[in-house]
Amino acid sequence: MALRKIVYRPAETPGDTGAALLARFEAVRQEFEIRTDFPADVVAEAKAAAGAAPLPDRDETAVPFVTIDPPTSMDLDQALSIERQGDGYRVRYAIADVPAFVRAGGAIDAEARRRGQTVYCPDRRAQLHPSELSEGAASLLPGQVRPAFVWDLVLGPDGQCADASVYRALVRSVRRYDYAEVQRLVDDGSADELLVLLKEVGEKRIALEQERGGASLPMPEQAVDEDADGTFRVSFRPVLAAEDWNAQISLMTGMAAAELMLEGRVGILRTMPQADPRDVKRFRRQAAAAGVPWPDDMLYGQFLRTLDRADPVHLALIHEATTLFRGADYTPFDGQVPNHPEHAAVASAYAHVTAPLRRLVDRFGLVVCEALSSGTDVPAWAREALPTLPEIMRESDRRANAVARACTDSVEAAELRGRVGSNLDGFVVDENGKGVVVQLIEYAVVARASGEADGGDAVTVRVDAAEIETGTLMLSLVGPAEAGARPASAGQPA
Repeated sequence: MALRKIVYRPAETPGDTGAALLARFEAVRQEFEIRTDFPADVVAEAKAAAGAAPLPDRDETAVPFVTIDPPTSMDLDQALSIERQGDGYRVRYAIADVPAFVRAGGAIDAEARRRGQTVYCPDRRAQLHPSELSEGAASLLPGQVRPAFVWDLVLGPDGQCADASVYRALVRSVRRYDYAEVQRLVDDGSADELLVLLKEVGEKRIALEQERGGASLPMPEQAVDEDADGTFRVSFRPVLAAEDWNAQISLMTGMAAAELMLEGRVGILRTMPQADPRDVKRFRRQAAAAGVPWPDDMLYGQFLRTLDRADPVHLALIHEATTLFRGADYTPFDGQVPNHPEHAAVASAYAHVTAPLRRLVDRFGLVVCEALSSGTDVPAWAREALPTLPEIMRESDRRANAVARACTDSVEAAELRGRVGSNLDGFVVDENGKGVVVQLIEYAVVARASGEADGGDAVTVRVDAAEIETGTLMLSLVGPAEAGARPASAGQPA
């Protein structure tokens, strides 16, 4: 089953079900050895580094950077500034200078290599770095002067990147936005020039992505709210256009980083093989069988953007499309350029360099790119680490995904534990030899069910078991759904 991000917001005083869920989340963390606290020597080093990091000479605090993140985030990796330049644009993208605070070979470095990335559970995060850095001295918080890697990107009128460089500088964010706020300001016409340009550049970058054959998979995000009486409401949160615009800036930066690395013949790329032509042909046959138009000259990335997650047939195709997004890995190189440097979903060479507070590999990629851009030697500690990073990241991805699956299963079991023995309507979003995956209508739950049906079919399932303590949710098909059953719209309570 495809992974889905899930957000759980417990009541201020959780009821019995909420308490059981919180206990389950903690048990999952213990099962997969996810630590939320840090050893004393790591915390001590972080506190010392917070007040003694070497600062760059270059000062760009006069540039009006802003951050755009979820409303509760404090680990702010990126700050953005966009202005018109001739008939094109100048984008400056500041990325937290984590290497300024993390000494190679020190206690923080060793602990970060053990963790690999921040692991997100519905109730809390297991951070990559101590809060003294990730939510304090290294975070690009508004009004604070911070060291950063500044990507300076010159774009043509069509949004194509014509020139890119990266350097260290002091920056200051002048305002913090969340995605919903950006979307509202742009939609009602009250956005300032920077946000207007974000939309303008973002849409042009989306058009370029489609032209080069890039693709993004619009999987639903579930939000779970617990009320004071211990009941739950589950909804699908829509992905806002503002999130897509912002993501395009990060993608563009990752592409510029990959180009620098390839020209310099050293670095680490995020790679993904092309989808097997047989899988693409099969996916085309499934779209045709479902009655969803797919012109012969339309690439699959363009096709995915035409699909509506509120339509059960379309959502079934989105789940099927996960077979086209397999084999992502990290590819280090030093002296010899990789034979296959591309990331198929990006349709370009690409590197992770925009989230160093939350992902280990980005810290090394940033240092490599800054050295290549400035014409200096790549530090030996960064160069030597490159071959070790893929295995660290693979293992941390495996654990993070396992934790996400276990926690999601438990939340969905909590949602349905009062409906054991009941029949519920849904529709099939995936099917294989082990049964089907059904999205329920009333509860916006997506789970496996025993039985046979075709993707997009409206069905009725029985809830056979729902156990929070083990994350067990057992459904079985009992027949077709009543006529007229439709999914809840994205973002609306189910």
